[in-house]
Amino acid sequence: MRKPRAKNQKHKMKSRRAAVKRFRLTASGKVKRNKSMKRHILTKKATGRKRSLRKATLVSKAETPNVVRMLLG
Repeated sequence: MRKPRAKNQKHKMKSRRAAVKRFRLTASGKVKRNKSMKRHILTKKATGRKRSLRKATLVSKAETPNVVRMLLG
């Protein structure tokens, strides 16, 4: 049986699980992400291009507030 919730207690805020799997917050509060286009059809892509796709990058300033809201609930 569930324990009844206190009268003034709110629901827990839940983060979006898809966002948690894709993004990480840095120590300074920026959002880190992996680059796309590295999953398949790699034979026609140049070696240097594939090498640069390995490295993580930051989410743009315009999208950062949306991503942070998804992560922190």
